[in-house]
Amino acid sequence: MTEKNHNEEERRWYVVNTYSGHENRVKDNLEKRVESMGIQDSLFRVLVAEEPVIDIKNGKQIETMKNIFPGYVFVEMRMTDEAWYVVRNTPGVTGFIGSSGGGAKPFPVSPDEMESILRRMGQSDKKVVVDFTVGDTVRILTGPFSGMEGRVNSMNDQAQVASVMTMLFGRETPTDINYSDLQKVTD
Repeated sequence: MTEKNHNEEERRWYVVNTYSGHENRVKDNLEKRVESMGIQDSLFRVLVAEEPVIDIKNGKQIETMKNIFPGYVFVEMRMTDEAWYVVRNTPGVTGFIGSSGGGAKPFPVSPDEMESILRRMGQSDKKVVVDFTVGDTVRILTGPFSGMEGRVNSMNDQAQVASVMTMLFGRETPTDINYSDLQKVTD
């Protein structure tokens, strides 16, 4: 048995660059290649990061999926030579993010960043433990409301999202914020 370096043994997430608009086609192609080439032990999940968006057309609400990162697909894999080759040579793939080229293997996405993306898609299995509850004042740490404070109106432990009442244009407005993006304000 040949000795593999430690990095090749780990199951990590990588970002694959695709032609824009071809993300789902690349996902399908990769999943088919994993089956046909028998590399299920190296390539595990292929994700197009999407979230539901409500559009209103002709007065009707229509829920569609919006790609959060157009032109990118997330691949959970062991970075073996074979898996790396299969992904790079999949139709629609233009390369890996975090590879310096010249045959250098890419760097994986940090576990924290990937957890944040999975949580946004509702696919995280990790639960955030929070020290706030309904009625507490919290500070929003990221996004367009970063730095604002508000009162926790309700909490959805399943989705890991709190409804926070913030002052917008002089009126109290509920805003859904991920637990991990909130911090309890202490006096």
